[in-house]
Amino acid sequence: MASWCVRVVRQSFSVVASPVLLRASPRLLCTAAQKKSNGQNSEEDQSGAQKTEHSPAVAAWTEEKTTLEEQLKEMTDKYKRALADTENLRQRSQKLVEDAKLYGIQGFCKDLLEVADVLEKATESVPKEEISPQNPHLKNLYEGLVLTEVQIRKVFTKHGLIKLNPTGAKFDPYEHEALFHSPVEGKEPGTVALVTKVGYKLHGRTLRPALVGVVKAP
Repeated sequence: MASWCVRVVRQSFSVVASPVLLRASPRLLCTAAQKKSNGQNSEEDQSGAQKTEHSPAVAAWTEEKTTLEEQLKEMTDKYKRALADTENLRQRSQKLVEDAKLYGIQGFCKDLLEVADVLEKATESVPKEEISPQNPHLKNLYEGLVLTEVQIRKVFTKHGLIKLNPTGAKFDPYEHEALFHSPVEGKEPGTVALVTKVGYKLHGRTLRPALVGVVKAP
């Protein structure tokens, strides 16, 4: 049994050490290297093909991204414009409401101005020498008119209605209406020489211009 094992080992050694196998080894090595190289080339070709296949998809995604960014920019601009328009509308509406509160009584005030003018003329037309204890009826009537006029002035002031009596002031076309121009000695040209009817302003806005005579240069 031992001798048989020795013969098998020798035959195996002789086969491995055979010149034929040694001569074939470089060829086998070249074949293996060629197969490996072909495998790498095949993998590179497949990778290039995949890149080629992915290129149109990437281009499409890039184009879609650019389109979406442009749409977002446009929508943002429209949104900002809408906000600005809404704010302007809110401010205009608020101003209209405030003006309505301030000037809603404008028509009513104009009607009351005529009443105030009548009261003023009535008190001015009463001769001061006639107002005495010897004439109690006239005195009481005059005092009642004066009290009524004072009360009306208080109501006017409370609601922002201010009297304009511009005697001696510079003529202002926004507050005065010139009835005539006349040279007046000792007065500066362009000033108000005479007020024939007082004016009124409601919260800074001219409700009725004062009717005046203006000094002109000689």
